[in-house]
Amino acid sequence: MFDFNAYLHYLVNPFLLGGVGITIGLTLVTILIGMVLALPLALGRMSSSPWFSAPARFYVWVFRGTPLLVQIVLIYAGLPQLGIRFDVMTSAVLALSLNEAAYLSETIRSGFSAIAKGQIEAAKALSLSRIATLRLVTLPQVIRIIIPPLGNSVNGLLKATSLASVISMEELMRRSQVLMQTKFETLELYCVAATFYLVLTTVWDLVQVRLERHYGKGYAQEKRVVRMPQAAAAV
Repeated sequence: MFDFNAYLHYLVNPFLLGGVGITIGLTLVTILIGMVLALPLALGRMSSSPWFSAPARFYVWVFRGTPLLVQIVLIYAGLPQLGIRFDVMTSAVLALSLNEAAYLSETIRSGFSAIAKGQIEAAKALSLSRIATLRLVTLPQVIRIIIPPLGNSVNGLLKATSLASVISMEELMRRSQVLMQTKFETLELYCVAATFYLVLTTVWDLVQVRLERHYGKGYAQEKRVVRMPQAAAAV
């Protein structure tokens, strides 16, 4: 039978709480590296030059088309056969970051595609350079557009870090498995792990809502301004 007391005990277990901290750190590092890699990938895919677009398309095709679990194992156990060796932490971060960059690049590309071309032409008319246009005109709008799908990516990444347990990365899932092998309370520990993941994703959902409100302030005001004449006409 399910031991509820054991479940409550493991909720405050220092060993598991340490795994939660590692999971959070792994997620933060991965999403930051993934974003840094995703932006040039997205710009490369939108480039008219095949020298930039072809490698970017190939990268996205490979990492979106193969399972993350396979990528983790190949980086950790396959690359050493080619003389390239990484420790567990580096392998996990590298695999998760490379995989996440492929998905984030598509999210960023869709954000750029949603920007009206007239705004780019207006920036050119004002003699803004490409970098200035990107920094002042397009990126602020892209950030607002991509926050919802970006939030979904972070949510999924929090759970995807559990796959790093296959290479003995001591995040939450791996530490839960270690306790299972010694305590034999499998159901209780799986429920505890699920509870921690649910808490983490819920906290991130709250953060995402605040981000959407912050970056959507100007957009919401613009919508209200547009609606005012309609309301006046109705009166």
